[in-house]
Amino acid sequence: MSGVNKVILIGRLGQDPEMKDHNGLAICNFSMATSKEWKDDSGEKQEKTEWHRIVCFKQLAETCGKYLAKGKQVYLEGELQTRSWEDDAGVKKYMTEILARNVQFLSAVGEQADAPTESHKAAAPKQKKLKNFAPGADNTGIDEDEEIPF
Repeated sequence: MSGVNKVILIGRLGQDPEMKDHNGLAICNFSMATSKEWKDDSGEKQEKTEWHRIVCFKQLAETCGKYLAKGKQVYLEGELQTRSWEDDAGVKKYMTEILARNVQFLSAVGEQADAPTESHKAAAPKQKKLKNFAPGADNTGIDEDEEIPF
């Protein structure tokens, strides 16, 4: 039996990326927040933020570690994965994270995290886009000639 395991998020980094090297394999970890707003039955504005743990490898990890920072907005595609291990007391622990396969930078170069964003209908300045990376592939990095399509 096969299935689909795909996650798509647009959100902001909650921390600067953390780079690691594991036997020559570049690994990048960061947290990402997604929020939603609504009005409750009494008309009061409500907001809920979800936090996601993100991990990426190889060239994608190196690019994210170099260009991303706390507060930057990104579009991310990946898949859920759950890891397990035993702690020092022998208790089994679990962690669910998103294995990133594609990351696109939505914040303009030099944009501050708290800067107001323009409507998606407004003419936006050209932004850098991260190409789709695949583990083990010859990834070329940032394509400065492409625009984000909105």
